[in-house]
Amino acid sequence: MADHASARSNQPGAAPILVASNRGPVSFSSEDDGSLTLRRGGGGLVSGLSAIDDPSAVWVCAALGEADRTAARQSPDGRLDLGGFDVGGQAVRMLDIDPGTFARAYNGVANSTLWFVHHLLYDTPVSPVFDDRFRREWESYTAYNTAFARALAAEAAPGAAVLIQDYHLSLAPDLLRALRPDLRIGHFSHTPWAPPEYYRMLPDDVGTAVLTGILGADRAGFLTRRWALAFADCCADLLGAEVDRDALTVTHAGRTTRLGVHGLGADADFLRERAHRPDVDARLAALREAVGDRRTVVRVDRTELSKNIVRGLLAYRHLLRTRPEWQDRVVHIAFAYPSRHDLPEYREYTAAVQRIAHEINDEFGTPAWQPLILHVNDDFPRSLAAYRLADVALVNPIRDGMNLVAKEIPVVSDDGCALVLSREAGAFAELAEDAITVNPYDVVATAEALHRGLTMPRGERADRTKRLAAAATALPPQQWFLDQLDALG
Repeated sequence: MADHASARSNQPGAAPILVASNRGPVSFSSEDDGSLTLRRGGGGLVSGLSAIDDPSAVWVCAALGEADRTAARQSPDGRLDLGGFDVGGQAVRMLDIDPGTFARAYNGVANSTLWFVHHLLYDTPVSPVFDDRFRREWESYTAYNTAFARALAAEAAPGAAVLIQDYHLSLAPDLLRALRPDLRIGHFSHTPWAPPEYYRMLPDDVGTAVLTGILGADRAGFLTRRWALAFADCCADLLGAEVDRDALTVTHAGRTTRLGVHGLGADADFLRERAHRPDVDARLAALREAVGDRRTVVRVDRTELSKNIVRGLLAYRHLLRTRPEWQDRVVHIAFAYPSRHDLPEYREYTAAVQRIAHEINDEFGTPAWQPLILHVNDDFPRSLAAYRLADVALVNPIRDGMNLVAKEIPVVSDDGCALVLSREAGAFAELAEDAITVNPYDVVATAEALHRGLTMPRGERADRTKRLAAAATALPPQQWFLDQLDALG
């Protein structure tokens, strides 16, 4: 970073561009001697921000653990770049939010309420229950969003562009507008959006607050038109807002918020380079040895309730039971990495995945054939190796904002793969033409789709994969981010 640029970014209130998200581009861990080790993150946001050619841009994020909080306290106003930490030439402000407030906002509201609503995950005879405990959690969620709004207001230059990310920060746009009406504010939802009849499960005041919070933005972005229209429908239904579904605008309380659709794509250059490094080659060789000359069905997911891993395993079991010709001729490689294990529903779900996997191997396995290879520990090089090996990719979420795995596998595949894709994935809007479509709840039909994928002629598979890869990379992360910035004006 140039000296003059560093001087500009050192000044509070000098940032022309700001990003806000719960998780930042770096995280910390504590060593035995009390020192802090910094780790840089990855993903679409980190890749996207690298497109900004302005060292005065500031990323505002939350401290997620005690080591993060220590780093934030050691830095002036939480500015890690001014606290002696090498954050890759970026300006990062990490917020030291009270741990109890953070936990209630993050686990109680963001992940146990808003995530469940937007992914339609509730077991409605018993949940949700919006009681006194939830009200305390909601107060914490409001406080958490307020902390972000204040930090953004303090860092932003006059007329700055602010891009606020995701369901953790639904209230922040309106809170920030009250503090800094001069700013150009965008909000982006990385999740689906619930239809009004489901969204109305939220307490009326909470549902209203989330909508008016996002409408505080000049522009609200979504991964697909379907999710944008669902948001607009909720605004019309709960707020009585005026909605133009063709122009994608919502007018409420004298302000108009434009809605935008930006289908985040895969980073082709990064994936193809990373997928051919020696560590991936080594894992690919190990997988090939385990699979032998058999066909492969591959899935890579977090053990997230919405990913529908259990029904995917049941579909594979149904395939082996009803089409015995596939016995000893196919291996299902399922990587289901831990997610949100501080929530009991997720621990139980991971246990169910492991139990059904054992049942499949016990029922069909032979000394020479393990029909299912399951790993529940995260290993990105191993995931890329599985991508390269896949004959069939199974992506069957109950509901998903996008699902980048569906886009990544065709990009990395060595010999072409058939994509079995849920119609409830956001990626379906772009990939449906060359995918095999499934209803995520229909185990029998999913088994038939796996059979169709496994028997697809090699040439057809290769042709479909080329078209899938082209669609999947149409809007890579950097362009996805810049498009939103440009749209703010």
